[in-house]
Amino acid sequence: MTNFRENYEVFQNSYLSEYACRCSDTKGRKIEEEKCTIRTDFQRDRDRILHSKAFRRLKHKTQVFLAPQGDHFRTRLTHTLEVSQIARTIARALRLNEDLVEAISLGHDLGHTPFGHAGESALNEKCKDFGGFKHYKQSIRVVDVLEKRNGRFGLNLSEEVRDGILNHSGQNEAFTLEGKLVKFADRIAYINHDIDDAIRAGILSEKDIPKDLIEILGDSHSKRINTLITDILNESYGQNHIAMSKEIGEAMEALRTFMFKEVYFNPITTKEHDKAKNIISMLYDYYVEHPEKLPENIKEIDASLNQQICDYIAGMSDIYAINEFNKIYVPQTWKNEVIL
Repeated sequence: MTNFRENYEVFQNSYLSEYACRCSDTKGRKIEEEKCTIRTDFQRDRDRILHSKAFRRLKHKTQVFLAPQGDHFRTRLTHTLEVSQIARTIARALRLNEDLVEAISLGHDLGHTPFGHAGESALNEKCKDFGGFKHYKQSIRVVDVLEKRNGRFGLNLSEEVRDGILNHSGQNEAFTLEGKLVKFADRIAYINHDIDDAIRAGILSEKDIPKDLIEILGDSHSKRINTLITDILNESYGQNHIAMSKEIGEAMEALRTFMFKEVYFNPITTKEHDKAKNIISMLYDYYVEHPEKLPENIKEIDASLNQQICDYIAGMSDIYAINEFNKIYVPQTWKNEVIL
């Protein structure tokens, strides 16, 4: 019988950069599994993430604008897909492992809370005595513990994918170039698509973007992404690093600073944030007082009550969190069920 995986790995190894992470060189999984005859380990990881419940819930989780009603605003799911597209484009050009890049990209935000960073901030405050809450750490918990596959907890992903997910944000760096690449792609994606959404929301217009940054990066969404991708390719091709030039890197950081000032901290954007934080905080307090109300699939997880509550709340979509809050705290209308 033909082993399609082995054939593909031979083909892939013949063209990948010397600095790429080869499927055949993976550090493996925590629990050893028999190899697939069709897909590489990284392709299997991608598929496991794509078919997970946590991935599907991203479609109803906030990117910037809370529970957006408009069809064209980004959600955490569409953000994830844009990160994947940008990362794969760069990986292909640099001859890095595109399958590994895609798996990391699709899994990087699985642990994000409802209501975006407002929700994350609220959970982090509630958990300050337990080490805090960070979405990238929760993403690892999702793939290692919370998601079920074949009746068992955890997706048992390859170490390279887990490392890339864990280190896509914050100060730490992934040990593969593919993981480092996703970190760049994540920032390229959210800075640019958040500009697009802010314009759609009436918070920004293209003319509000500083002219010096437009001159360097471009005067449209597609031009800016192309500039950033091209710069990474020019600075990283044939090198054992992922980098940007000083000029482009500084311009992107300046654009990110501009977005924090004009969009992320804009009163129009944040006007509902306190309400969202209150929902998360009050849900947390409720389950501390009533742990018996946690779902059975959460209670069966071997973890502290604080961790169980975090697992449950972080996994909620925006709408689910609102509905749970309403069921707990908002009086229900009386329904007369007596038949006369």
